Amino acid sequence: MGEEFVLSFTHSVNKRRVFDTLRAQGDHLVIVKSVFDAFGAGMPDASTEEGQFSVMPGGWLQWSVNRPVPEIILRVGEVANHTLTIKGRQFPLAELAQPGTAVAFRVRMISFLATMKGRCR
Repeated sequence: MGEEFVLSFTHSVNKRRVFDTLRAQGDHLVIVKSVFDAFGAGMPDASTEEGQFSVMPGGWLQWSVNRPVPEIILRVGEVANHTLTIKGRQFPLAELAQPGTAVAFRVRMISFLATMKGRCR
């Protein structure tokens, strides 16, 4: 299994946080699950062929999908407060890119030497 990280954001309709867990696996990403505490437009509310819906302790809702994708592209939102959490550290995306900017997440192999030279972007 690869490294997991979380992209979180404030839902545009219900104004509640959504936590999407992703995993780097081989040459692609896997959308593992979404965790949220309130329904809103576009949020799942039942199990389907695509994923399993469940209620977790404390009333949190979980949508498990384990869907492989080549990349995740999102526009950094000012109100959405997109945040990347990896290895326990949080990075507000609006501090890394201008709001409205498209940001892509994808798996990329980089040599140790390139990283040491500061070429890791």
